[in-house]
Amino acid sequence: MRAIPSLKIILSAAIGLLAMSCAAVAPEQLRQMSFASLDDNGGPVRIAYREQGRGKPVLLIHAFGANAYTWRYLEPALAKRYRVISLDLKGFGQSDKPLDERYSVVDQAALVSQFIKQKKLKDVTVVGHSLGGGVALVMALEEQGRKTRRIGKIVLIDSVAYAQKIPLAFSLLRAPLIGRVSNFLIPKELQAHAALRVAYHDDSKFDSTDVAEYAAPLHDKGSQHAMIHSARQIVPENIDALSARYASIEIPALVLWCDHDKVIRPQVGWRLHRDLANSTFQMIRGCGHIPQEERPEETARLLLEFLKK
Repeated sequence: MRAIPSLKIILSAAIGLLAMSCAAVAPEQLRQMSFASLDDNGGPVRIAYREQGRGKPVLLIHAFGANAYTWRYLEPALAKRYRVISLDLKGFGQSDKPLDERYSVVDQAALVSQFIKQKKLKDVTVVGHSLGGGVALVMALEEQGRKTRRIGKIVLIDSVAYAQKIPLAFSLLRAPLIGRVSNFLIPKELQAHAALRVAYHDDSKFDSTDVAEYAAPLHDKGSQHAMIHSARQIVPENIDALSARYASIEIPALVLWCDHDKVIRPQVGWRLHRDLANSTFQMIRGCGHIPQEERPEETARLLLEFLKK
């Protein structure tokens, strides 16, 4: 889950953007994406993805407000040994952004599971960051009741997992009127810059290219609708019932967390590790909410070690 910026952060981000503007680089709009047509409750929805490498499949699921761009540093390292597939969830990146309300983690999990089945992936490792981690947890719970399991392992990176206090600015996005007005009035580049400042521990680790890449999909038709409805449902109403079932997950899990995460505190990671009977916990030092971007080499090393087991 990406935190939505407070007014103080927005103002300071504006100054930062002015300083960066002279060196701004036009976004490359990710690498070329492919599209899978899935059934979204009776209607078609196109989900963007890209893949590279050969071997056992590794499926990467991004956070709220992000897209497949977040995996740009990890993909080459993983693709040397594995078939790496990076998705844009419904409503994000280059995927469709329909004007419906099916943007909960349960809705997203159903689409990703359908994607796995459509692509005939077997023994897949599902890697979920923040919101993507919540999606992976729902998928793991649903996998427990299936005779034929397709998921071999899960990796949960600074993951949504339990009922938690929602930051004030994030709560404003969930408000019907205020959310639409603020999302409309605040420039997309400023939104992206402010969100990265919240998510990174070291602001020098991202630049104007990153801001442009994250801002570009926000201009798409339906982006505002998708962001608001995703924010409203990022913590499911039945989260307590869901989290009570984590202990039933038998799938091997790696729980990765950053020591300076202000969006989802490290205590959540430790709790998740305790609740998952078959899990390993690793703390990454010197990063905020996005270790795959801020500490990519260490994140890749820990992932590869877990995948080899």
